[in-house]
Amino acid sequence: FTEDINDLKASLTELGAFERRIRLVAGLEPEAGQMDAFGVGGPMLERPETANFGLRSGLLREMHAQMDEIDTAAAVRAESLDGLMAAIRSNRNLLAGKPSIRPTEGIVSSTFGDRQCPFTGLPEFHGGLDIANHKGTPVIATADGVISFVGPKGPLGNMIAINHGHGVVTRYAHIETALKKPGDRVSRGDVIAQMGNTGRSTGPHLHYEVRVNGVAVNPKDYIMN
Repeated sequence: FTEDINDLKASLTELGAFERRIRLVAGLEPEAGQMDAFGVGGPMLERPETANFGLRSGLLREMHAQMDEIDTAAAVRAESLDGLMAAIRSNRNLLAGKPSIRPTEGIVSSTFGDRQCPFTGLPEFHGGLDIANHKGTPVIATADGVISFVGPKGPLGNMIAINHGHGVVTRYAHIETALKKPGDRVSRGDVIAQMGNTGRSTGPHLHYEVRVNGVAVNPKDYIMN
């Protein structure tokens, strides 16, 4: 029973973290009063069947109290998710322009943030996510939008940019072949390019960026699949 209680707490905490990711992608504020953690004890150190009668009674009372807290937390989470679903329904067109899927298949070879430059060995800030695969691997649009740029972009090599509106732009760099041109409208999942090795690159991969109001943000936070 104690293990079941701890599993339930862990599951509700994970569900809360997943909901926060959805709200981030959807551009929605967290619900007021959300429960992100539980004010309950951890695993019990002594099994009830080996404890004396008084301790066993106390353990049972604690378990019932923890179950009451879990019931409350579940009710709060359900209400919050209902509100999230209503917001998604009312903002369906807006959400279509929010990046939310992986831009290509492959292995993540470099994450967002500080790293050691593969060319100089010096520290640098990496403003995107690198995904490595074979040359020619399809690259897809991660949200609805309009192609705003196609062409060479310095060290990024050949690049495609998509304007999704509301200050959100995604960029797909080091591509071999662009399959769209500026002004084309694309939908989430459309193939827009083929992975390549152009620009400053150590091998075939896609450099993927998400920019909000001109500032690079972590693309991992915008990948739900």
